[in-house]
Amino acid sequence: MKNIILIVLTIVLASCSRNNEADLTVIGNIKGLKKGTVYLKKFQDSIMTTLDSVSISGIPEFLFETNLEEPEVLYLVLDKNDTDEGTIRFFANKGTTEINTTLKNFAFDANIAGSREQALLQEHNDMVLKYNNKKLDIIKENFDALKDNDSIKAKETNLQQESLLKSKYLYTINFALNHKTSRVAPYLAITEILDARLKYLDTIYKSLPDSIATSKYGKELKNLIEKRSVSEDN
Repeated sequence: MKNIILIVLTIVLASCSRNNEADLTVIGNIKGLKKGTVYLKKFQDSIMTTLDSVSISGIPEFLFETNLEEPEVLYLVLDKNDTDEGTIRFFANKGTTEINTTLKNFAFDANIAGSREQALLQEHNDMVLKYNNKKLDIIKENFDALKDNDSIKAKETNLQQESLLKSKYLYTINFALNHKTSRVAPYLAITEILDARLKYLDTIYKSLPDSIATSKYGKELKNLIEKRSVSEDN
């Protein structure tokens, strides 16, 4: 009788364990880190909340296991026991995401391998980085022109900055429209171009299939459009 009870308990415990299994695993390495705490976080109701944390002492590797209701952006935050913190943003989905980076350039050196959403987000970010680097070049040219009292050059560089910003926004708009079947589309709309003309945001939202429009970021895009519609009508 005791053996039967033990067998039943074993089956029940195994079943519970399977039901509680995490559907997202985040692993990685932070080269050069000797001591610190790594946090896995997310935005929930506009507040950054901690899902899990791990203390690093000697071996700079981390592993997190959690559950996702749907694909969404999470954050890997490093506390190095000083005033300096670093944050890595990544689009998580069920399965395994691997993040390898360095202590020196925690966010910039991040190499992320994981979801299809992350691959799309990285593709977008790589292009935006080129836009941002170009912007820095133009700002330097503008500074030099002002220093040399070259008003013609200064005006020219101001126009270049305006043109570059429009081009950057149009790139993100087109990227979202071209990838409307991914949650990345509404996410980019609410984070990268939230102040774009309302008609562009509305066009992106109306292009989304129901499965994306009713997702977390689809709903947030809808709310953004509704709030801006009210404020712009007043």
